[in-house]
Amino acid sequence: MDKFRMMFQFLQSNQESFMNGICGIMALASAQLYASFEFNCPCMPEYNYAYGIGILVVPAIWFFLLGFVLNNNVSMLAEEWKRPVGQRGKDPTILRYMFISISQRSLIAPAVWISVTLMDGKSFLCAYSMDLDVSQFGNATGHRLSEEQLIRMLAKIPCKHIFDGQHILSREAATRYIRCASQAFGWMFLLLITITAFMIRAIRPCFTQAAFLKTKYWSHYVDIERKMFDETCAEHAKSFAKICIQQYFESVSGEMHRFHGAGDSGKNGNEDNDKHTSEEDKLLGIHAQDDMNKVLWNWHTCKPALSLKKDGLSTDADRNFVAQHTAFHTDGETRSFFAYVYFCTSFDRHMSFL
Repeated sequence: MDKFRMMFQFLQSNQESFMNGICGIMALASAQLYASFEFNCPCMPEYNYAYGIGILVVPAIWFFLLGFVLNNNVSMLAEEWKRPVGQRGKDPTILRYMFISISQRSLIAPAVWISVTLMDGKSFLCAYSMDLDVSQFGNATGHRLSEEQLIRMLAKIPCKHIFDGQHILSREAATRYIRCASQAFGWMFLLLITITAFMIRAIRPCFTQAAFLKTKYWSHYVDIERKMFDETCAEHAKSFAKICIQQYFESVSGEMHRFHGAGDSGKNGNEDNDKHTSEEDKLLGIHAQDDMNKVLWNWHTCKPALSLKKDGLSTDADRNFVAQHTAFHTDGETRSFFAYVYFCTSFDRHMSFL
């Protein structure tokens, strides 16, 4: 279990490597899925094209959507897009960068599926066997077949065991021709996506390097901020639950002591008080469910501006921010609430030196 825990922590701390690994696994899975897939062309004019193109396109769309589902940044992108502006504006370039980054990773598995499918040629043969020119592969005039009968015969080319037109055209020659065309399209597709990827990675930074670095930095910042806020809330919830459970057992224990008679509890009482003090320090003054709900709501609706202030609150905006978010507290709780809110947002203010 320790090894799995260490591996999970490593993947969490190296999310980019983790997502690249997921994309690689999906690419291998798409190739393996096609290898184990049993292709059965219906060999009917009404369904050949739909089946052949469907096998080429539908799994690729499924792999693309699966890439979005497995990417943890999708929820972060949606949250950043839909959040209220508050004191922090939303930069469309950051959202666009995050979306493009997610899309690029999600396109790997579909590209592998389409490439493997075109290289194999079965779906292409099923979809386009009815478009063959009979004169190139056999007798175009002596077959005495109507147009409909000829199309039905051509639709049976992918099905070796039911093809009955050997006296009209050579099935082997027609199959080779269509598969050769499919492989040509496959290589063209690989060449196209390779050139596109090269253009994006090699040429774009040459023209927009400063904007690219800024966008990349702040997209990473949004990811790190969310992780740190989740970790802070998890630590607070842990301390909150621990104190709540301790207070429950202490109340039960006090009732039992009063019922059976008080015993010697001076030393243990001092130790418990010390423990309570250390745990309560972690709560930072948030002792009620309503207060915690208010903190979380304020974080969502009005995130603080990305502006560091060395000497604490030095602007009217900061003072108004604190007054707005601490108005519901009593005087004794105001300082604690203020400390928690700014503890949760300290990473915001620390990283905004650009």
